[in-house]
Amino acid sequence: MFQRLQTFRRLGHETCFLWGPRQVGKSTWLEKSFPSARSYNLLLSDDYDRLQKKPSLLREELLENPALARRPIIIDEVQKVPKLLDEVQWLITHGKFQFILCGSSARKLKRGGGNLLGGRALRYEMFPLVSREIPRFRLDWALNRGLVPRHYLSENHTDLIQSYVVDYLREEIAEEALVRNVPAFHRFLESAAFSNGEIVNELNIAQECGVSGPTVRQYFQILEDTLVGRFLPVFQKRPKRRIIRSPKFYYFDVGLANFLLKRGPIVAKSESFGKAFEHSFFRK
Repeated sequence: MFQRLQTFRRLGHETCFLWGPRQVGKSTWLEKSFPSARSYNLLLSDDYDRLQKKPSLLREELLENPALARRPIIIDEVQKVPKLLDEVQWLITHGKFQFILCGSSARKLKRGGGNLLGGRALRYEMFPLVSREIPRFRLDWALNRGLVPRHYLSENHTDLIQSYVVDYLREEIAEEALVRNVPAFHRFLESAAFSNGEIVNELNIAQECGVSGPTVRQYFQILEDTLVGRFLPVFQKRPKRRIIRSPKFYYFDVGLANFLLKRGPIVAKSESFGKAFEHSFFRK
């Protein structure tokens, strides 16, 4: 197991949201950090089915054991049952419980009018690995495989990343009905990869995908909300130089960008090496 260096100062002492892309290690880290905590995992059918049908079961079960208020209550994949957050708010206010609410996207909560607890919860985000967290770190592995823990360690990283993209399209996009035209969104993922680390030209991407400019902006917002991509704001303090105010776009992990760009093996002194290196370390 990797020893994560990222810290979350008040996690476990105050109610917090812990967001992060799939497979960056949120659940593993929580299990290690809070081994005795009461945990609900909404990826498990038994937890999901009963809490989806009757969210009040969360309140009933926790109030039956007030001693649980002494340590945080973990709800993993909380976005799958947005109505649970009303129960969470009541338990915070009246039961003095503390929660760690973990998930890969707040978009479903926002779209469904979900309760984001109105300032009662801190917000943290977990990222992929950094070099100092990896024993015997290998730069060639990081640039070719990315820094998602499972992908970095696997010899079959290309197959795993392909599965990652398919699962993302099926579970985050199709099942949550975030877009009407999933094939167009898939084309957008590939087109957006050509803007990775660059200033985005929305008109060109719209033409390539056969959608409108506003739709492309909506698609980029989905990538941000599901934590798969982000825009890097422009640095504006440049005296005596023309200011370019357009941000650059980056996928959350270089391995994903490599796959969508259909890059071959990345070797030293190649053009792709420089771009992958910049991508891997722009957030470090």
